[in-house]
Formats: sequence, C-alpha cells, structure tokens
Amino acid sequence: MFTTTKRIIRAGFLSFWRNGVVSFASILVVTVTLFVGGSMFFLGELLESSLAELKDKVDVNIYFTLDAPEEEIFGLKQSLESLPAVAYVSYTSRDQALESFEEKHADDYTTLQALEELDGNPLPASLNIKAKEASQYETIARFLEDKNALMEGDEKIVEKVTYYQNKTAIDKLASIIAGAERLGLAITFTLIAISILITFNTIRLAIYTSRQEISIMKLMGAGNAYIRGPFIVEGIMYGAISALAAMALFYPVTLWIGDATAKFFSGINVHAYYIDHLISIFGSTLLAGIFLGAVSSAIAVSKYLNEKHLKMT
Repeated sequence: MFTTTKRIIRAGFLSFWRNGVVSFASILVVTVTLFVGGSMFFLGELLESSLAELKDKVDVNIYFTLDAPEEEIFGLKQSLESLPAVAYVSYTSRDQALESFEEKHADDYTTLQALEELDGNPLPASLNIKAKEASQYETIARFLEDKNALMEGDEKIVEKVTYYQNKTAIDKLASIIAGAERLGLAITFTLIAISILITFNTIRLAIYTSRQEISIMKLMGAGNAYIRGPFIVEGIMYGAISALAAMALFYPVTLWIGDATAKFFSGINVHAYYIDHLISIFGSTLLAGIFLGAVSSAIAVSKYLNEKHLKMT
C-alpha cells in the first residue's frame, strides 16, 4: 500500500512537471477561479458590514406624554423586552432628554435662551426600540396597537410612535437586505458551477495529453484507482499552487482599493480586513483550491475512463 501510494504521488509530480504548458494553463484557470471567488467573499463581507450599519441606524422611538407615570413606562419597556423580535429597549428620562438637547445645542444661544424662558422641562421621556431584523418593526408596532400598550386605563400615556414615519425607510431596507442575500446566494452557486466546469475541462485536457500512457497502463492490467491517482495528485498540486498565487494577487489588489472601500463601505478597509484574517482566508482558499483540483480531476479521469471502456466494448 505504501509503495503504491508513493508511486502514485511520484507519477503525479512527474506528470505535473512534464506537461508544463497544460499545467500552467490549469493553474491559471484555477487561480482566476479562486481569485474571483475570494473577491466575491470580500464583497459579501463589505456588503454585510454596510447592511449591519444601516440596520443599526433604523429604530423606533416611543415618545410619552409629559405626565406619563414612570412605572407605566417601565412596565411597557418590560413588555417590549419580552418580545422575540426585540433586540433591546433603551429608556431616556425627561432629565436625560433635556441634558442631551442642551449639549446638542450648546452653541445655539437663541435656542437655549428660549428653553430657559419655558415653564419647566418641555421634553418627554422616550423608549428607543431596536429590532433583531428590519422586517420585524411592523410586528412591534402591531403589538403596541393590539395590546392597548399605549394606554393607562382610559388615559393616553404615549404622544407619538415613530414607526409609521420611518415605515418607508424600514420597508426599503428590509427589501434591500433580502435582495442582497438572494443575489449573493445566486452568484455564489453560479460561480461554483462555472468554476467546476472550467476546471474540469482544463484538467481533461491534461488527461487527454496522457491518453497513450493510460491506454498502455490499462493493457498492462492497471486498475482505475491506480490510473486515477496521479491525476488527482496533479489536481491537488494545481489547487495548492493556485491558492498561493491567488493569495499573492489579493495583497496588491486589496492594498490598491483599501482606501476606496473605507470611504464607500462605512469605514471598512478591505486591505486591513485581509491582513487581520490572513490565516483564515489562506486556509479557506487553500482548501477550496485543493478540493476544486482534486474533485475536477477525479470526475474528469473517471469520465475519460468510462468513455474508453465504452469504445472498447
């Protein structure tokens, strides 16, 4: 077993170096495939980060009446926090709202002077609600309406809920997120299918150049596993070298576009992301390259052997 394995590996290495032009073409195709696949991964990470930031900017605020009892506000807060759709609820008291308003308008003397002339604090307490998903804000708004959560007995304790003012933006964001996820999945599966097809046909060319050797091996009684082995080793070499080449290409490309992505994608520098996740990206690229080369080689040589068998029969 050990001797057979050593011979298969040795034959794979010899075939790789002997078929230099075909090997170069195969490596080029797999490198392009891995580079495009990696680029789609980077784009997906950038889009996911941008969408996460957009999600964070969308919220719903509940503004209470000035005489709303604090215990009723906290009761509503607890009810909202128990909802599965709610990520968290933050409370801003009237005093905190006034302090924040004064800090925001610290340089606006006219506004501050007008505020001082008012009798008491004119700003209400509020709850800020963040949903787990943008599509779940409607569920939260429906809860507030259906459960009469905005009333204390017959008295109204809520002045305004901002969901309906933000509904258009929330619905549009939910649509963008869903569309981006569907598009990402479609592109990924399409890319995988194209990659396997191109790599399969390229490696088949390498197998075709060795057709005489395969015929001689078959005549001498070699089994399909022994014939298939060197080509799988060759495919693994294509994948490993292509992964190294793709990683080498990622460095200058991400360095070149890093500042542009930081400006366009909410401060995310793709080059910094590449450096920070270098080991995991290299591991994933290497595994993908080896898998792509080995599987494509195995399928291609099996198909060739089956065709030869059919011709012989």
